[in-house]
Amino acid sequence: MKKVLSIGLLVAMVTVMLPVRVTAQEVNFSLGADIVSSYVWRGMKTAPASVQPSATLEIGGFSLGAWGSTDITGDGTKEVDFTAAYSIAGFTVAITDYWWAGEDEFRYFHYDAHDTEHLFEATIGYKLPVESFPLSLTWNTMFAGDDYNKADGKRAYSTYVELEYPFSIKEVDLGLQIGFTPWESRLYTSHTDKFSVINVGLKAAKTVKITESFSLPIFTHLIFNPEAEDIHFVFGISL
Repeated sequence: MKKVLSIGLLVAMVTVMLPVRVTAQEVNFSLGADIVSSYVWRGMKTAPASVQPSATLEIGGFSLGAWGSTDITGDGTKEVDFTAAYSIAGFTVAITDYWWAGEDEFRYFHYDAHDTEHLFEATIGYKLPVESFPLSLTWNTMFAGDDYNKADGKRAYSTYVELEYPFSIKEVDLGLQIGFTPWESRLYTSHTDKFSVINVGLKAAKTVKITESFSLPIFTHLIFNPEAEDIHFVFGISL
């Protein structure tokens, strides 16, 4: 059966092929983690309270990132994702390898068609080059992995599209999002069979000063899923 290469392996290959002569000014490496009261992804609750670490290597317009989520309630949820992306002039293209099989699954390197637990997604995004109106649009489509229609066994090409508009009020950074599926998808909200709005959200972030030398970034995210008639209110701390 045809096998699909892991994005993790692709990341390693791309890293090897990058030019050797790269100055320190061109390279940026960042580490971080969020602690959230619940893990909600594209309008759907995926896990209870979780820790979500991240690491990103940026070289020019290229970036290689790793992101994970592990619940802290003993629910057994575990996710590890890898993303390779390139950004230029407001455009971003990316490929992501999702793996969220869970804590007790040990088949990460299993890529057989129709039998893998990985999901591979292609993303294209664009941010308007207007400072007073920084609207961004992202289009995300699953193109490989565990994304098949159960009825006929054909690839579903599950797709999610999101518009986001950031703004601020005094010292609070805010963001409005609206996300939808443009056609039938088996992946979102347990299966949508038409155009469906699945994520309407308002995120607010603020840095709270604890002492003269220590501040703590916090955020809240109010999320409504019209298709599922569900609502979530998430609190998080960024480290």
